[in-house]
Amino acid sequence: MIFRLDERLLFPEPDLAEPDGLLAVGGDLSTNRLLLAYQNGIFPWYSDDSPILWYSPHERFVLYPQELKISKSMRQVLRSGRFRVTVDTCFADVIKACSTAPREGQDGTWITDDMQEAYIKLHNEGCAHSIEVWENDQLVGGLYGIQAGAVFCGESMFSRLSNASKTALIYLCQTNKFELIDCQVHTDHLKSMGARMISREQYVAILQNGLR
Repeated sequence: MIFRLDERLLFPEPDLAEPDGLLAVGGDLSTNRLLLAYQNGIFPWYSDDSPILWYSPHERFVLYPQELKISKSMRQVLRSGRFRVTVDTCFADVIKACSTAPREGQDGTWITDDMQEAYIKLHNEGCAHSIEVWENDQLVGGLYGIQAGAVFCGESMFSRLSNASKTALIYLCQTNKFELIDCQVHTDHLKSMGARMISREQYVAILQNGLR
């Protein structure tokens, strides 16, 4: 059963989601609703031509920072000093770059204008963060996401030069601020860096422990 949200600030229990993870439809992208969603293992994912869809997958693709794998070639990139990394210096530019980055097997983007506006508001409230990777003065990669207790809910990343997004993710892991990084969707790229699947129950337990 897919639940329809109204103006009330609430969500159904995540374990009531459909097999594909779809839990609810409707509602809005207000700061309070988005924070409530992420704090309960729920996130919005939809396109311009559909209503707001809320998901809570049965399994979550995550990366424990202590399990991060850095290849020998990537270590050489990091040692070279080619890239400079900053945090929260141009959030809007990062989310815009993520929205226009080409994705294999995808036409268009799920990072709609409304989504960008909502997440920029979250950033202004100190709840969403970006990591930027620079070569000289050019923004060449980065990522953004939401902080929910001890979990960083990664939303998207982009790379205009080889290894730029990897540099951003490695920096995030090495800040020692988070117990878990939620990668949401499986990719071979993230798996090679140590990401793995855990159950929704495990994921929500880590979320709730970090919010106490």
